[in-house]
Amino acid sequence: MRDYEVVYIFDSAVTEEAIAEKLDRFHGLVAGDGRGEITAVDHWGKRQLAYPIRKKPNGYYVVAQFRTAPESLPEFERALKLDEDVLRYLIVLHEGEPTAPMSVATREPRVRDEEEEEE
Repeated sequence: MRDYEVVYIFDSAVTEEAIAEKLDRFHGLVAGDGRGEITAVDHWGKRQLAYPIRKKPNGYYVVAQFRTAPESLPEFERALKLDEDVLRYLIVLHEGEPTAPMSVATREPRVRDEEEEEE
């Protein structure tokens, strides 16, 4: 089993209830039947995209961390590609300490950030 992190960008027109249902279905593919586990899910909410994707200026961001066997990833990615409400996704291998499920906007400032503000 390996640790992974996935970032989803959903169409902002989709309701939060529908997003929750989709996440349950997607996470069932990687964690169902005892194959793995979801360790953290963080809803960042609606954000403006850096550039339009499928003519959409905004997206609903969700970041999830999970542990699963690499064999379950192809079916997971296939489901993501087929879902038209998913504008983009990115799956990366998560190495190192597991992070707390926290939004970047609510995290404690880093020491480097504080030093820059003082100057």
